Amino acid sequence: MNYTAEYRSVLGKILLASDGESLTGLWFFGAKHFAAGLGSERQNKELPIFDSARKWLDIYFSGREPGFTPHLRLRGTDFQTEVWNFLRKIPYGQTAAYGGIAKQIAAARGTEQMSARAVGAAVGRNPILIIVPCHRVIGANGSLTGYAAGTDKKAFLLNLEGINLGPNP
Repeated sequence: MNYTAEYRSVLGKILLASDGESLTGLWFFGAKHFAAGLGSERQNKELPIFDSARKWLDIYFSGREPGFTPHLRLRGTDFQTEVWNFLRKIPYGQTAAYGGIAKQIAAARGTEQMSARAVGAAVGRNPILIIVPCHRVIGANGSLTGYAAGTDKKAFLLNLEGINLGPNP
C-alpha cells in the first residue's frame, strides 16, 4: 500500500509518498512525472516519515541545510538509482553538470564513457525532488536546463542554497 500526505511550501503544494516506512516520493503538484509509479492504490495517512520529511522541508525552506535525511526508498531501474544516489552526494550549495556526472559514473563502472543524455533522462525521473537534489544539476555552460517542476522553481531552490548562476545563457 502507498500512503500520501501534502506539504505546503513557498513554491506551492507538494505531494509526499511513502510505503509506510520510507519516503518514496516528493513531487510538486503539476510537475512533470507527478506521482509517477505511485499507482492508484493509495491512502492519505499521517505517518512518522511524513513528519520527518516535513521537518526536513521546513528547515530547508528556511534557507538552512537540514543536516539529516529522512529514510528514503528510491524505486527505479538500476541505472536510475545509481544516478539518484550520485545526486545525493552533491553537497548543499554546490552544483554538478550532467556531463561531469556521466564521467564519474563511467569511471566508477570502469568504462570509458557514458551518455550525459542518459544521465539527464534519469535525473528527470527523480521521484524525490529536493531531498534527492536534482535541482543542483546544471548544463555544462552553467545553464539551468530542465527541471520537472519548472526552471523557475529550480532557480529559486539554487538561490535559496546561495547559488547564483546569473542570467541563463
